[in-house]
Amino acid sequence: MAISELNRRRLRNFRRNTRAFWSLVIFSVFFVVSMFAELVANDKPIVVSYRGELFFPVYQFYPETAFGGDFGTEAIYTDPGVQCLIRTGGRQECWDDPEGVTREAAETGQIAGEPVEAGWMIWPPVPYHYRTINNVGTAPSPPDAAHLLGTDDTSRDVLARVIYGFRLSILFTLIVTVVGSAIGIAAGAVQGYFGGRTDLIFQRVLEIWASTPSLYVIIILFAILGRSFWLLVFVSILFGWPALVGVVRAEFLRARNFEYVRAARALGVSDRKIMFRHILPNAMVATLTMLPFVVTGTISSLAALDYLGYGLPTSAPSLGELALQAKQNLQAPWLGFTAFFSFAIMLSLLVFIFEGIRDAFDPRKTFR
Repeated sequence: MAISELNRRRLRNFRRNTRAFWSLVIFSVFFVVSMFAELVANDKPIVVSYRGELFFPVYQFYPETAFGGDFGTEAIYTDPGVQCLIRTGGRQECWDDPEGVTREAAETGQIAGEPVEAGWMIWPPVPYHYRTINNVGTAPSPPDAAHLLGTDDTSRDVLARVIYGFRLSILFTLIVTVVGSAIGIAAGAVQGYFGGRTDLIFQRVLEIWASTPSLYVIIILFAILGRSFWLLVFVSILFGWPALVGVVRAEFLRARNFEYVRAARALGVSDRKIMFRHILPNAMVATLTMLPFVVTGTISSLAALDYLGYGLPTSAPSLGELALQAKQNLQAPWLGFTAFFSFAIMLSLLVFIFEGIRDAFDPRKTFR
């Protein structure tokens, strides 16, 4: 699909905004890495070679019996016995002395005079999952070579939780912002374009809806249905869509009597095309000005709910729950610093990106 000259100028203006452009690059790298979090941080190897066959434990369940073990439960790949089974092709001697067996296999290529079909494993760069419970002695433990950001108060690796938590926060924000903004823009466009009784009825509905205590609704729904990601998304959209209604409504009220709108009506153009093809593009600057507040507000609301204990389940990799742990463990400052810098960097990058998009759509700068 060909890009119009107007959109080319907008892209050029965005690229000229160095801060916004590099913020987009950095944020995109973080987001892409977090989307493949299972390949970056996990307590399971990415690839296992066992007797000439390849296994992918990151994405598939394999019982211990698949590697010569005795149990039908999932293999614990961090267990020395399981690692020995994989490296030696399932030799049962691994349960007696796994280190000695693998050392003998590595040095001689055989065990007790018999050749060994050696296997191998490829681990993620961060060999810990956000749910992994590690034997670190004390909890929380400070940063060290094994845990670059330390562990939390249940001995879970903080770096792994940040990677998964970043993905969770961004996906939650994208879903809520896109769906909620689409509903809000459509509602504001209908109010502003038609005005009159339609606008009056919508305004009264919005006033009633805005006075509804959303926190109480969330508490009641979670008490009845249980805490879940999609339920929180639904409730956030339910109470978040009015954020853009006022801005879009004002822009449509201002533009509906402009000459180009009257000309389009005289030519018989449908109301839907006038609203979304002619008026809405001119209202995008004001809409994009509000979007950074919607995005940052959505991230902050998720973090606040998790901090208060009314958000996602406690097993979820939540950055808000990490901030709560920092408050409860003042003797572990690395938790507070990690939570603070995670939110500060994420929100700053998003604000800089939307600031560049707003300037790129500003007609005064586009046609300068």
